[in-house]
Amino acid sequence: MGKKRIVKKGEGETGAKENASVSALSKKRVDAGVLYVQSTYNNTKVVLTDPKGNALAWSSSGSLGFKGAKKGTPFAAAKIGEVLGEKAKLMGVKEVAVVVNGVGSGRESSIRGFISKGINISSIKDVTPVPHNGPRPPRPRRV
Repeated sequence: MGKKRIVKKGEGETGAKENASVSALSKKRVDAGVLYVQSTYNNTKVVLTDPKGNALAWSSSGSLGFKGAKKGTPFAAAKIGEVLGEKAKLMGVKEVAVVVNGVGSGRESSIRGFISKGINISSIKDVTPVPHNGPRPPRPRRV
């Protein structure tokens, strides 16, 4: 066994990485955007795009550190909305249209977390796919 190396981080290293990501986001100035919320039973993903559909920022409950069954909770979804609201505010977004997809429990709470940062919502559209008749039923059982 060799010597254990101890690496000490300087004060400039930890803050530089965070500031670089914030400054990269703040260079893009966008007034309006579209917020896509995909909410399943197991996870919630939120993407902020410009009106053309180019992704500006995203977040999910897994990327925030939630694991297992906690990823699908409304609390995790609210945290996602707050994080994305901060990013959107740095980019200068004032108004968004929301597109919701899925049947999970994080549908409303992610939008509420986003609103809490002071960004207006122009419309909410639900595009969850709903089957008209479903798949073919199983054949009758022969005994």
